[in-house]
Amino acid sequence: MSAPTTERSIELDIGGMTCASCAARIEKKLNRIDGVTATVNYATEKAKVSFPESVTSDQLIERVVDTGYTAMVHDPAPARTATASPEDAPTDSPLRQLRQKLLISLALAVPVIALAMIPALQFRNWQWLSLTLATPVVFWGGAAFHRAAWVNARHATATMDTLISLGTLAAFSWSVYALFFGDAGMPGMKHGFSFAVERGSSASNIYLEVAAGVIVFILAGRYFESRAKDRAGSALRALLELGAKDVAVLREGTEHRIPVAELKVGDLFLVRPGEKVATDGEVTEGSSALDMSMLTGESVPVEVGPGDSVIGATVNAGGVLTVRATRVGSDTQLAQMATLVEDAQNGKAPVQRLADRVAGVFVPIVIAIAVATLGFWLGTGSAVTIAFGAAVAVLIIACPCALGLATPTALLVGTGRGAQLGILIKGPQVLESTRRIDTVVLDKTGTVTTGTMSLAEVVPGAGQDRDELLAVAASVEHGSEHPLARAVVRGAVEKGLSEQRVEQFVSHGGKGVQGLVGDRAVVVGRTELLQDWSITLPESLAQAKSEAEHAGRTAIVVAWDGVARGVLVIADAIKATSADAVADMRALGLTPVLLTGDNAAAARTVADEVGIDEVIAEVLPADKLDVVKGLQQQGKVVAMVGDGVNDAAALAQADLGLAMGTGTDVAIEAGDITLVRGDLRTVATAIRLSRRTLSTIKGNLFWAFGYNVAAIPLAAAGLLNPMLAGAAMALSSVFVVSNSLRLRGFRG
Repeated sequence: MSAPTTERSIELDIGGMTCASCAARIEKKLNRIDGVTATVNYATEKAKVSFPESVTSDQLIERVVDTGYTAMVHDPAPARTATASPEDAPTDSPLRQLRQKLLISLALAVPVIALAMIPALQFRNWQWLSLTLATPVVFWGGAAFHRAAWVNARHATATMDTLISLGTLAAFSWSVYALFFGDAGMPGMKHGFSFAVERGSSASNIYLEVAAGVIVFILAGRYFESRAKDRAGSALRALLELGAKDVAVLREGTEHRIPVAELKVGDLFLVRPGEKVATDGEVTEGSSALDMSMLTGESVPVEVGPGDSVIGATVNAGGVLTVRATRVGSDTQLAQMATLVEDAQNGKAPVQRLADRVAGVFVPIVIAIAVATLGFWLGTGSAVTIAFGAAVAVLIIACPCALGLATPTALLVGTGRGAQLGILIKGPQVLESTRRIDTVVLDKTGTVTTGTMSLAEVVPGAGQDRDELLAVAASVEHGSEHPLARAVVRGAVEKGLSEQRVEQFVSHGGKGVQGLVGDRAVVVGRTELLQDWSITLPESLAQAKSEAEHAGRTAIVVAWDGVARGVLVIADAIKATSADAVADMRALGLTPVLLTGDNAAAARTVADEVGIDEVIAEVLPADKLDVVKGLQQQGKVVAMVGDGVNDAAALAQADLGLAMGTGTDVAIEAGDITLVRGDLRTVATAIRLSRRTLSTIKGNLFWAFGYNVAAIPLAAAGLLNPMLAGAAMALSSVFVVSNSLRLRGFRG
């Protein structure tokens, strides 16, 4: 039996692509190499390639070059460090060059179009001025199209550039023929302009306005496409630019200012008020509040102190912090977020694969239709110019640039907007999943609840003051590191109660604590500890304790001077937004299901509070996967929302996995969508955004397909002037881009 081959992956930057047909052609050529699986994205100008060890990256690049394009291994370093400022961008960027070419071509083409369309402007020998102005537009402005068409011809293929080049050169060549060998060059020649190709036209007609106008319209379309791609990627660039540029690092007790890129895991660094946290780390000294809004959208600052984790790019709003770096460079949460966004934008949705296949066969079919149109008109005895005009119009109107842009532009804008909202969509295939989801399984701890114990209720005994009871208990518990003790202390702090001095503190592992508070001998803990002190609970406190435990909560008893004084109820607090989140899910037609390993009573209490009807409780971590499978076997399309390591398998099994960004790396890796904020309300927002993006893609595809299907017969019938055909074709691309950019206004 042969040993399994190890598969590697690489990302290539592709140059020279001008349309979706180019991407389809490169993809096809790469996939012909044994063992290679390639996806080429026209919008991002990248190829993601998986290949066996028997294939080298040089072979892949050579195949792309042989196909007529350029390729180089993608260098992630500039994107990851995000240290380059916008001012560092080259002044001769492709977008700037394209804009310059468009403006010059437009200035030259406008007089040509005006002279052709308005007979009153046609002075003596106007046609020769038109030729002078149109020539640089056709050959300089349209150079990229002609160059691409020539490369395609050398490889015996055709793309959308072939249509553009053939159409404009045919119109220009006919015009030159008419000027030099026909009647069009005669002084005083005039011709009108109409929306249809008139029968009876002769060699006195010129189409310079068609050649120049089509080039300008298509350049305009390409410029707006490029600008849209640039704007769509701005969310990712903004995300990367959130990071700090330099940091005050402590080495051998001395402070040094160094670039963030030089930080190493384990380094101690300072974060002063107003500064950004340089990288992910753990606070070792100091306490402060961090503004997370730039990264997560959460407006309320988060309090941190020694032992708390902090995220790079968040802003210190309070005191000085000393932080130990735990993750640097591409391992930080910010860099991982950027990677997720890039991966999503580089992938392809199933709907785009359909568009690519259509684009691959569309061009040859259109050329055949144009030839057939020319033959038909000539065969019916029509003038050569009628036949010629109809054939050129077919070539121009059919250029399916809108088809190639339909999916990638919407995907770029949608995923970029998601990143701004704290929603990271891993791949375009995720969009397909959101359309069919009907059931949402919610892990309880850390998803519906906060995942940390908090004080839920204070039940004082007869004659006891509630605040005094809590203050005394918190004073003793302050010396303990137990999660229940921490919950009591936080509860007292939130109520503004001051702690008192404690003496003779003793911790009884797992049972509770004791100590002297003033002249009171205080015991706080389980009933077993109180029994050791021969303290019994009065009936009212025993009932309160029983009710709390029946609801799945934890009850601890407070006693002093040999008498039980009250009961403190501790619970995993429900997130304030969970009930609203469940209501949002129901509004989308989804059925929420609560999944937990807790007992049924505790689960039911939480479910009732947030509005969930169906509860699956007492599930072992290993069984969560089986629960998801069981729901799927019932015919349900399941989304799973979780945050822990034990949720990873279920997240991967679900039709759509949504990982809370506040959870573990394993869960985030297993999910399809990461919710950065950890706010359950973003589940509905993520699904709405995904569905909106998918519907935008489908709307774009419908327009692109419908446009070509409707327009080609009109052009073949001689009912469209070639220049108007070019304008309509370019405007269809602009429409698709504009429609996609509407996603930038998505609010959730």
